[in-house]
Parts: sequence; structure tokens; C-alpha cells
Amino acid sequence: MSKNPVCWFEIYVDNMDRARKFYESVFEYKLEKISSPEYEMWVFGGDNNTYGAHGSLVKMKGFSAGKNSTLVYFSCQDCAVTEKRVQELGGKIEKAKFSIGQHGFISLVLDTESNMIGLHSLK
Repeated sequence: MSKNPVCWFEIYVDNMDRARKFYESVFEYKLEKISSPEYEMWVFGGDNNTYGAHGSLVKMKGFSAGKNSTLVYFSCQDCAVTEKRVQELGGKIEKAKFSIGQHGFISLVLDTESNMIGLHSLK
């Protein structure tokens, strides 16, 4: 397989305004809205020619936040720095920054919707 195995992710939320503010502020990234009568979606845009996968926050009737078993990891410069923003913006630290050996460091955090997400950094 010549492509990364993950091509898209969705994080389901109950309160889109709160979730959008959290993700835009923690990762210092502007999300873009996609309109639909069935759902509200705010996309993490990207470049198909660079590392990583695209994805979005989604609010859809019948799909509530915090009850899934998929973990999405967001790249950051330093997990410890990003952890501080998570806490300042109403999220929680589930497992603080720790080493994963030659692959860098990760943190496990909860967003404002009780979804667990991962943070990954090389330092």
C-alpha cells in the first residue's frame, strides 16, 4: 500500500460551538464549515500531498459524543505545551506526556465533549 491507511476521521460532538472553539484554540487551526440538512460538519482542511489525514468535527442526530472506541492522534510540536492549552480550554488530561521510545511522545486527553484524542510529538 503506497498511501497512509487512514484517509479521513470524524469526531462526533454534542455542542458544536464549544467543540469548535476547543479544537481551533488548542491546535491554533481554523476549521471550515460544510453545510448539509442532515449534519453540521467543520473540517480540518489539509493538503493531499503531505503527511497525515483530513477530518472533521460532526454533529449528527443519533450519533453522540464520547462513546466511540477510535482514537485520533493530532501532531504537535510538544505534547506538554498542547496539554496546557487543552486544560485552559476546558479539556482534561487522561495520561500526561510520556515516551514511546524512538517514535517520540504521546499524551491522551479528553476534549470538551468527552472524546479521547491523542497528541503526538517528536520532542
